[in-house]
Amino acid sequence: MTQKPVEDMTFEEALAELEQIVAQLERGDVPLEESIARYQRGADLRARCAKKLEEAQEKIARITLGENGQAAGLQPFEA
Repeated sequence: MTQKPVEDMTFEEALAELEQIVAQLERGDVPLEESIARYQRGADLRARCAKKLEEAQEKIARITLGENGQAAGLQPFEA
């Protein structure tokens, strides 16, 4: 089974797979070598989720407000 590269995943995809990995590791029925590989993939997925959340926070922080205090537009986000 070929796994989708972590860097190509959306936040939702990465989070769903991370939840599956955590459940598998918590059950403890995975052989040691496979557990290590899954733990590493989980760490990569966690980092992807953190990056996507950080990007979302940056976008929110760039929302500009008009004179009336209402959102007036967005400034371009540059990663």
